Amino acid sequence: MESALAAMAQYFGYQDFKPGQREIIDGILDSRDVIGVMPTGGGKSLCYQLPGLVLSGITLVISPLIALMKDQVDALNNQGVPASFINSSLNLSEIQARLKLAYNGEVKLLYIAPERLDSKDFTRLLYNLPISLIAIDEAHCVSQWGHDFRPSYLNIRSWIEAMKNRPVVAAFTATATTRVRQDIIENLGLKQPKTIINSFNRPNLYFAVNKGVDRIRYISNYIDKHPNQSGIIYAATRKEVENIFEQLLTKNYSVAKYHAGLKTEERTKNQEDFLHDRIKVMIATNAFGMGIDKSNISFVIHHNMPRHLEAYYQEAGRAGRDGQPAECILLYHPSDIQIQKYFIENANLAEKRKISEYEKLKNIIDYCHSPRCLRENILKYFGELSTSDNCDNCANCKEQEIVDITIEAQKIFSCIIRMREQYGSKIIAAVLKGSQQKRVFELGFEKLSTYGIMNNLTMPQITEYINILAAEDFLTITNGQYPVVKMKSKALPVLRGQEKILIRRPKATETTVYENELFEALRNLRQEIAQQQGVPPYVIFADKTLWEMCEYLPLNVEAMLCINGVGQVKFERYGEKFLEIIKNYTEANLQGSIENSQNNDTSIESTNSKTKKKTKESKTPTHVLSWQMYQEGKSLSDISKVRELKITTIEEHIIKAVQNGYSVEWYDFITPETEAKVLEKVNTIGVEKLKPIKESLPDKISYFDIKIALLKNELKK
Repeated sequence: MESALAAMAQYFGYQDFKPGQREIIDGILDSRDVIGVMPTGGGKSLCYQLPGLVLSGITLVISPLIALMKDQVDALNNQGVPASFINSSLNLSEIQARLKLAYNGEVKLLYIAPERLDSKDFTRLLYNLPISLIAIDEAHCVSQWGHDFRPSYLNIRSWIEAMKNRPVVAAFTATATTRVRQDIIENLGLKQPKTIINSFNRPNLYFAVNKGVDRIRYISNYIDKHPNQSGIIYAATRKEVENIFEQLLTKNYSVAKYHAGLKTEERTKNQEDFLHDRIKVMIATNAFGMGIDKSNISFVIHHNMPRHLEAYYQEAGRAGRDGQPAECILLYHPSDIQIQKYFIENANLAEKRKISEYEKLKNIIDYCHSPRCLRENILKYFGELSTSDNCDNCANCKEQEIVDITIEAQKIFSCIIRMREQYGSKIIAAVLKGSQQKRVFELGFEKLSTYGIMNNLTMPQITEYINILAAEDFLTITNGQYPVVKMKSKALPVLRGQEKILIRRPKATETTVYENELFEALRNLRQEIAQQQGVPPYVIFADKTLWEMCEYLPLNVEAMLCINGVGQVKFERYGEKFLEIIKNYTEANLQGSIENSQNNDTSIESTNSKTKKKTKESKTPTHVLSWQMYQEGKSLSDISKVRELKITTIEEHIIKAVQNGYSVEWYDFITPETEAKVLEKVNTIGVEKLKPIKESLPDKISYFDIKIALLKNELKK
């Protein structure tokens, strides 16, 4: 170890080890196989680079990413450590030249991709090298239960076993559950390995889950507040990466993009610009980041929920590698679940693997809805017991209040029982809301005693309660494409009134002076409208509704409809005028263009004046208005009556909303049986024209049914 300490000081400039490093290095130098599980930023690389300098032969590093190899080799060479790599970016003569240097003892660490071992000719060349240590980075890739399984990793064991003199083997990963660790040991053929598992806790990282926010607006505001910080924004698809990039670029933010659909040259340039701080923010799919050794990333924002906590923690963990405070924020929307289910269903997975993926998806959904400490939630997932249920550095632990949700839970439990535990959260919420949806009446649920007993809440609010109860283990939501909500034994004492359910949630923010001024402006407008119509002001909007507008500052129709007390009808009557007031105040506050007034009356008068002068009104597309009414729980026939439009027009609105990315519950519009009949005909007729499909189906199946079936199965845009 003395020689290792001297080499560490000479080449790396470190005077001491990080937690777990000494134990791993000791094991390697004692000729023992090792498995090291260390969180991102924990110093895994040094655990094989330092022994590689001390041991007499060559250290072969098997790594999955070209970017990782290049970065580490460049850094090692810069530190005076002879290192090289061999991967698909090199031609044959370059590979031969690098192997020759290794034969001559001029290379101490040689990096290769696992796919190189698929070539028998290449592996024979490696057998001639004096290899004393094989380091396998991102070792979780060897497990089909891990979050990034790569079949090429399965060839490593047989290649090692064929070696004449077996070297020490060390496997490293940042995230691995107990099951994955067992797979690593077995699939790599590690011999009685010394296992070192560091704490997964990263105290400098602040965790938050924000639900229901305007994601682009949130990201823009965040960058405005952190203009000189470096960060990553992860999105689920290439299309979303492109969309976020274009929107942020038009606002002149320092951004670049990264996904597998870009040309190699563009990806490489963007990555280099980010690493060298020429751009501040990288917008990327999960294709970006593994092995990126950039220490000054101050925030990681997930625009979408990843498929599981392993991926989330690894990606979020790229923030704060320098030990400085950093933020990891997940912007959750229920549609994220459908995206991840789509990926699972179309990944051609074996049935056991698919079940496992759905279980992992359930875990991260619970994380998004849990009222408990987010850090504790993550640590528990990886099998680490937390010493406290309050870390004081996550959104769920800061400024919390205890709320009794026993009554809400009892209503939900009663409804689930009366629905015989056979339906998903959306239809349960519709029944509790008292929705007029066609599906509710087809099933006869309007006759249940629980029908409409939570009509004071919106369907998304009821669904949120269901998700919280599932996260708290009172309910279970089955896996699979069509999950069902079921009771757990833990819920029975609550239903009987023997126990209460207390949860933590963020305290309501105090109203600021700015919000007080806004409240006065909104109240003045309300008074004006009330006088014109000859009704009391509270008939227009209650004070509570106005205060909620001040707190959440809705800037569009969809956000305004989320305010308690603002329904579709009231919005159509008064909503735009109130939106104008809020927009003016928000813009003035952000731009600093309102001078301090002598008193509130002057400020209000100024605001009303601006409202009257503003001529360009915000208009919501008609198909979005229909979709919003559907989201409130109204049936298509109800929407048709309220809006005084033909039912076929409303159907086309729903179709257009779906095409534009708005989410719907498919089986509100089509039964599985009808869907199956449509798809059967599509398989033989095709999707070029709808008329032949319609003519081949029973008369009761409409064009709307056909379009919904095609959209649901992504057969026609």
